[in-house]
Amino acid sequence: MVATLAKLNRRDFLRSGLVFGAGAAGLAAGYAAVPDVFARAVYAAKQEKVTNDKVLVMVQLAGGNDGLQTVIPITDQTYRDLRPQLSKTAEQALPISKDFGLNPNLKGVKSLFDQGKVAIVNGVGYPKPSFSHFDSIRVWETADPDRRQQDGWLGATIAKNYDSAGHPLVGCACGTTEIPGALRDLEATLTVVNSQSSFKFNGGDDVDKAMGALYTGTPGIYGALFDTAMTTARDTIAQLKTSSSGYTPKAQYSDNAKLVYSSKNQLAAALQLAAQLIVTGTGVKILHVTLGGFDTHYTEQQRHDDLMGYLDSALSAFYQDLAGHGMSDRVLVATWSEFGRRPRENASAGTDHGTAAPVFLIGDTVKPGLYGEQPSLAKLDAGGNMGYAVDFRSVYQEILDTHLEVDAKEVFNQSFDKVSVLKTSALAAK
Repeated sequence: MVATLAKLNRRDFLRSGLVFGAGAAGLAAGYAAVPDVFARAVYAAKQEKVTNDKVLVMVQLAGGNDGLQTVIPITDQTYRDLRPQLSKTAEQALPISKDFGLNPNLKGVKSLFDQGKVAIVNGVGYPKPSFSHFDSIRVWETADPDRRQQDGWLGATIAKNYDSAGHPLVGCACGTTEIPGALRDLEATLTVVNSQSSFKFNGGDDVDKAMGALYTGTPGIYGALFDTAMTTARDTIAQLKTSSSGYTPKAQYSDNAKLVYSSKNQLAAALQLAAQLIVTGTGVKILHVTLGGFDTHYTEQQRHDDLMGYLDSALSAFYQDLAGHGMSDRVLVATWSEFGRRPRENASAGTDHGTAAPVFLIGDTVKPGLYGEQPSLAKLDAGGNMGYAVDFRSVYQEILDTHLEVDAKEVFNQSFDKVSVLKTSALAAK
């Protein structure tokens, strides 16, 4: 819930916590969220800096990215039979093996692949898949195909490993006004930052007046908790302003992508903000950004190709920026999408909701190459969908155990088949 100044009252605060933001054109100004104060007051921000080490950046491809148009099975005749129009993209695909090629607009990612900076896991999915955006997103965010878990897997990771430091910038969503479900957890303090342009409370001086009035009318321990929340928000905003003043990008970011269908996201700006938080030592560990527009039910080819070009430009600039600051060895980028698309194209030259799709991992610490397995297009299920080769939680497990060097079993309460796509550090090996 975002409480506006006009409607802000003690009951809103007690019921749902408080969200502070700044409105502006385009991506709004700085945004800091203080969720459920009573559950999290113990995690108030500390003054000292937390030195940055390994960082994870999750990139959501919202809407259901078409894996077969991203990592293209260029030698598979069945692919061409199922997609007489869409398969034309295969003619310009960028080969990464004798059987597969990247979408022709992923030139920057292909360059990183050739440099040994990209690992691609094919056929990633989960049992009993859902074709509902909402339901499948929840599965990926909670890492629970049984739909019993409420907390996000990244939120649980933060709560179990980092929040004891009381640092609200450990987990951060960039370029949005909402906390992604993957970061939610009752014991996790999180920050949502909408833009690097400025950091302040929404409404300027009027906010301080409103906060003062609310504080005065909030007695006892509730007033103390509110004071803690306000202090946390102010300290976080001050740290963001310091970070902004100390950052000079070493790459050219651009959101001037001419998309057939608007993605409603400014991915490059969000990744530039993520780079700023990383290179200036704010202590971020887990970042989340989103690119929408992948629900390509009709006229898919141009729409999807344009999105691939936009994604490629933003990811390439992000890596170049980190490398220019000497930070690329600390950061892992991982993509995810709620599902892939059905193998057979529909009558509208698009594709419907499907199942398995590839996951990209990008960074200096990957073991480059292709992993997993492309599910057979000749053996589709009764609904015309592929099976899956790799449980998505195996990828998550690898990210936690090997990159972030935390115990994945503590987060998931079980273990999954190992997918060795990352270089093992000495600490992780121990």
